[in-house]
Amino acid sequence: MRNKTFFIIFVSFIFAITLIVDQKSCAEEPYNLGVALGLSGPGNLYSTDGLDAIRLAVGEINAQGGFLGKHPIKLFVRDTLTNADVAANKVRELIVDDNVRCVLGTYSSDCALSIKPITREYKVLHIAAISNSENITKKDFSPYTYSVVPNSYMQAKAVALAVEKMAKDKKWKYYVTLASDYEWGHSTQKSFVEILKQVAPTLELKEAFWPPLGETEFTRYAMKILKEEPDFVFGSLASKDNEYWLNQAKYLGFFDKVPYQGSLISVTELMKQGYQLPRGVIGVCRAPFFAHMDVMLMSNFVENFRARYDRYPSDWAVLEYDALYALKQGIDAAGSIDSEKIKDVMRGLTIKTTRGNLTFREIDNQLDCPSYVGMLGRDPKYPFPVYENMIIIKGAESWRPEEEIRMFRENN
Repeated sequence: MRNKTFFIIFVSFIFAITLIVDQKSCAEEPYNLGVALGLSGPGNLYSTDGLDAIRLAVGEINAQGGFLGKHPIKLFVRDTLTNADVAANKVRELIVDDNVRCVLGTYSSDCALSIKPITREYKVLHIAAISNSENITKKDFSPYTYSVVPNSYMQAKAVALAVEKMAKDKKWKYYVTLASDYEWGHSTQKSFVEILKQVAPTLELKEAFWPPLGETEFTRYAMKILKEEPDFVFGSLASKDNEYWLNQAKYLGFFDKVPYQGSLISVTELMKQGYQLPRGVIGVCRAPFFAHMDVMLMSNFVENFRARYDRYPSDWAVLEYDALYALKQGIDAAGSIDSEKIKDVMRGLTIKTTRGNLTFREIDNQLDCPSYVGMLGRDPKYPFPVYENMIIIKGAESWRPEEEIRMFRENN
C-alpha cells in the first residue's frame, strides 16, 4: 500500500513538473516575424514609414505578452533594394535562417510577386500592404498570401468611375496615360483602360507613355504629352518617381494646360511637398488617416504614431499597421500561431482595422478595403493639403467580380 501511494505521488510530481516546463516553454516561444521592404532605392519613402508603424504595433502587442499573451514578437528586417531578385533572396533568408512564420511586404509589386511562390513553398504567411498589383492575389493563387491594400484593379475602377462623370460634363474625347514601366504601372494602366472602355466607350486612348521605374527626368514626357493635345491624362506613378513628375510638370505649367487624373498622391506626398503640389489635381490614395478619424482604432493610432515619431502617419504606415493587426486577429481566431490554422481561419474573416471593419474575400484573400478619390485642397486642422470632396469607394463596389477571377484562373 505504501509503495502504491508513493508511486502515485511520484507520477503526480513528474506530471506537474512536465506541465510547468511545457507551459514555460510555450510562454517563452517567440513569434519570428519577417519584414521585407524597399528601405533603399525608389521604395525608401514609403517603406520607412511602413516599418515605423510595424515597430509601433510590435511594441503594443509585446506589451501585452505577445500573440495570445504568450508569444512575444521577434522582428527580422530585410532591405529588398526594390529589386525582385534581391527580394526573393532576402525572403528566403528570412525563412531559412531566421525561421519567420510570416512576411510583411513588400514595396513594389514585382517584389511581391517574386516572394509569393517562396512563402507558399515554405508554407509561410505573406501579407501585402504596400505593393498592390491585382496579380498578387488573382494570378497563381496562394492560400498563404493576403492583401490589406486596395489592389490595382480596385483603384483603377475608382478613378474610372470618377473620370466617367467628368468626361460627360466636359465632353472629353481623347486621353493619354503615363505609367511606370513595371508590374504595378502596367496592371493599373491596363485595368483603368479596360474599365473606362466599359463605362465610357466613346473615350479614346491616343498614346501610352512608360517611363522606367526610378526615372528622374520627366520634362520630355510632359512635352510629348502636350504635343498629343489630350483632353486629360491618367497617371500611374508612385513615390520618388511621382515627386519628380509633379515638380517638373508643374514648373512647365503642365497642369494649367491639361487635366491630370488618377495620380497616386498619398499622404506622404501631401506632407512632403505640401502646398507646392499643383491645385486642382484629381488624386487617389489608399489609406488617408484623415478619412477615418471617427474610427477609434485610427484616432488612437494617429495619436500614438505622432507621440512616438512626431509626424502624422502616411498611407503606408496605416496599411502596415493594419497588416500586423490582421495577423494578430487571425492568430486570435485560430487560437494558435500555427500558420496552417491561421491561413484557414483568415479566409473570409472580418477584422477590425483603422479603416473600419473589413472582410477578406474567400476567392482571393483580398480585403474589401476602400479607395479614396478627391481634389487637392485645404483643411485648417492640418499643416498640409488634404482631399476636398473626397469620394470613398468601398472595396465591394470596386473589386473584380468573382466570376471574372474564376474565368481568368481557368484560362491561365
